[in-house]
Amino acid sequence: MLAFLPGLLTGLSLIIAIGAQNAFVIRQGLTRKYILLTVLVCMVSDWILIASGVAGLGALIVRLGWILEALRWFGVAYLLWFAYGSVRSAFKNDSMKISDEKSGNSRQVFLAAMAITWLNPHVYLDTVILNGSIANTFGANAWFFGFGAMAASTIWFFGLGYASKAAAGIMSKPSFWKVLDLVIAAVMVTIAGLLAFYRFS
Repeated sequence: MLAFLPGLLTGLSLIIAIGAQNAFVIRQGLTRKYILLTVLVCMVSDWILIASGVAGLGALIVRLGWILEALRWFGVAYLLWFAYGSVRSAFKNDSMKISDEKSGNSRQVFLAAMAITWLNPHVYLDTVILNGSIANTFGANAWFFGFGAMAASTIWFFGLGYASKAAAGIMSKPSFWKVLDLVIAAVMVTIAGLLAFYRFS
């Protein structure tokens, strides 16, 4: 518990900040479509990344800086494309309702969730490098820290996805969706800008 609890709290502190992944989960929850799939992709991806960090992948990524550099520009391009789609969605139809909102089929949702997660270098900085570094300060109990961080991901993504679904009924006005899409677009563009100019070294 002395390692699990810090892992849980660290995981929550890193994941709660509004970012591309959280914005995607919120939007998917509000559409009430493929929520479990979205949550599972984000959660399992986090588990893999956290486990990789505890196992020492973070140190390798730090040494091979070109990996983060390649991910940086893939991530920037994808986030800008996602922002463009959100802006288009915001202005496409005044009569749009939640039941009409297009979220794509299961394959498209899966690929979008994977891209939002795996093409963002900040995910590696938080889950692999930072979590992994802190975990390894616990020595033999490093994996208990990792399990705490994994528990944080599980709690957060299930809570976020299904809380958004529960809130969908009171957020069904077209004006809400327009504002949400524009906010998501702004978040994506901001994160893309930060990634483009962020110094990883």
